[in-house]
Amino acid sequence: MPFNLGLGELVIILVIVIIIFGVGKLPELGGALGRGIREFRRAQAGLDELTKMPHPEEPPADQEEKT
Repeated sequence: MPFNLGLGELVIILVIVIIIFGVGKLPELGGALGRGIREFRRAQAGLDELTKMPHPEEPPADQEEKT
């Protein structure tokens, strides 16, 4: 884990989040965080697919040049 957070630190962070947002907003906040992570992964996968595509001016590798 990059941050090396222990149980005590996580409890303190959770208490601060509850104080700021309130108990009623936690499920809403968790859902929004999950959707954000999902969209980020989808966008990252889309970028990976775009980088694999050949450039428009280059012919595909399976087609031979006709001279």
